[in-house]
Amino acid sequence: MTRSLIYGATKVDETSGAYAAVASLEQFQWKSRVIVIFSDDDNSRAVRQENQLLGDRDGLAERDIVVLRVRGSTVLPLFGTGQGLDGDEVRRDLQATEPGEFAAVLVGKDGTVKLRVSEPISDGELFAIVDSMPVRAAEAFQPDQ
Repeated sequence: MTRSLIYGATKVDETSGAYAAVASLEQFQWKSRVIVIFSDDDNSRAVRQENQLLGDRDGLAERDIVVLRVRGSTVLPLFGTGQGLDGDEVRRDLQATEPGEFAAVLVGKDGTVKLRVSEPISDGELFAIVDSMPVRAAEAFQPDQ
């Protein structure tokens, strides 16, 4: 059975074998989910997105989500850590918009793109999408370490 996530005009089929892991974010694979926010300094949608996500740090931590902001070739970790990341490489790997345009991309723990939006998504919507993923469901059955 194929299950797709649809948000706005973007459909990401999470069962397709055509999606390869994002090489520039491989340090997070099987450890963290990553949401990458692309924007410039003056983008109100990016500010709204950042505020939405950072408003529930406990929810981000519970779901192992790292939040990164890419502006030009600079990558700034907003929540969690990321080292040695090149914004141009991340932009290319995620097939992101031109520098300065807003976009947010969710990369799952398997390293593949799960969601791509051109408008801010609420933390509740994002968490619902993450909570519906098979890897997240499996995490719920693991005893606390």
